[in-house]
Amino acid sequence: MGNAMLLLLLLLSLIMSSRSLALNQDFCVGDLARGDTPAGYPCKPEATVTAEDFCYRGLATTGPTINPFNIALSSAFSTRFPGVNGLGISAARVDFSPGGIVPLHSHPSGTELIYVVEGTLSAGFISSTSNKVYTSTLHKGDLMVFPQGLLHFQINDDAGGDNATAAMALSFYSSSNPGLQIMDFALFANNLPSDVLSKVSVLDDLEIRKLKSLFRGTGSSIR
Repeated sequence: MGNAMLLLLLLLSLIMSSRSLALNQDFCVGDLARGDTPAGYPCKPEATVTAEDFCYRGLATTGPTINPFNIALSSAFSTRFPGVNGLGISAARVDFSPGGIVPLHSHPSGTELIYVVEGTLSAGFISSTSNKVYTSTLHKGDLMVFPQGLLHFQINDDAGGDNATAAMALSFYSSSNPGLQIMDFALFANNLPSDVLSKVSVLDDLEIRKLKSLFRGTGSSIR
């Protein structure tokens, strides 16, 4: 019994130490110069913290374009917004050109809640247990949640024509740094030899070479 209690206390201490650095204080503004850790950024000395550390203005404008998906992304993660460090929250803005897509991707460290500001989006996610797909059409003012770690996507279905419209959405996350892995980049922007990738993906070598060229991957030579 004593050993079991000791083990339980040890596990609890490990869990608590790996969670927010701000649990035992009002806040923990990230010291970005000191580098990220599994528990977040180390805290800046409180004497050096200012009101600007808790403000972020990067979502007011369109972010960098991500090709070939015809979207622009601005993020307010702890890597750019040190005030959210340790608070379990962050945000992002996505601007969709007509036909723009956020391809299949996942956030390993956080759940996502999307809010459509302008336009109409098709969105969905895939469950990890049965590979069931949950999709919906989202209009201005609608919300949809994507559970942590699951593959999900968003599409601006208005792809062309004289009256084609753009769309914009805000995303909120249950982590100050939810992480991002886009499946296309994970598969084809790497240096895995194309013959190996062909075996593990059931895609033919020619198609893999084309996709590696599109996403600027390497390792396309056959061993």
